[in-house]
Amino acid sequence: MNLIIDIGNTSTKMAVFEQDTLIEVFSDPGQSLEALSQIVSSYTIEQGIVATVVNLKPDISEQLKVLSFPFLWLGKDTPLPIINLYESPDTLGYDRIAAVVGACARFPEKDILVVDAGTAITYEFVDAKGRYHGGNISPGVYMRFKALNQYTSRLPLVNPEGRVPDMGKDTETAIRAGVMKGVEYEIQGYIMYLRHKYPELLVFLTGGDEFSFDSKLKNIIFADRFLVLKGLNRILNYNNGRI
Repeated sequence: MNLIIDIGNTSTKMAVFEQDTLIEVFSDPGQSLEALSQIVSSYTIEQGIVATVVNLKPDISEQLKVLSFPFLWLGKDTPLPIINLYESPDTLGYDRIAAVVGACARFPEKDILVVDAGTAITYEFVDAKGRYHGGNISPGVYMRFKALNQYTSRLPLVNPEGRVPDMGKDTETAIRAGVMKGVEYEIQGYIMYLRHKYPELLVFLTGGDEFSFDSKLKNIIFADRFLVLKGLNRILNYNNGRI
């Protein structure tokens, strides 16, 4: 079995895989590895992979060092099952490339756009030949709400949950609709632009935030909350000759 450890900006996710099959997912706040002891006592782990976008605390590194199975630490020189055309691989977030690998594993030889709506919203494009061309980064939903509040003197911090009219009826709904519909239209714009160039484009949506799409777009969008974890598992298996 494989253990996947994904340490992000706000939480840590750990997953157990049997080959390509996702068995169970655990989530801890921050860099906490609270579920680690439960995992290693419940499953026979043979190998693992660690991917992090933050500098690890010393105690976290020590927890990982004492484990009895080998770990692959994902870095810029880690071999990948796709062709990486990004011009600065040392600055490429592991979650971005892992999401692309996960999407390619599900639909090989397809043009794919991966939209990851987390703390930031990222857009990644990989073509049908398995070549990752790069992607774009924009502020996530909560970042936009906070920015409107922090960089103005009178606009309040609005909860994303609530009424979202086409056009705001008061300050609260104006902010909520501006942010939520702005994100939705942004995503739609990327999809329409790439579909013009790649008519058979498939679109994956992943990450912590959810959006509503009109019926015209729903039939080309695959929602997968665990796409990054699946991509990390794919990278681990690729580096150990299991695919």
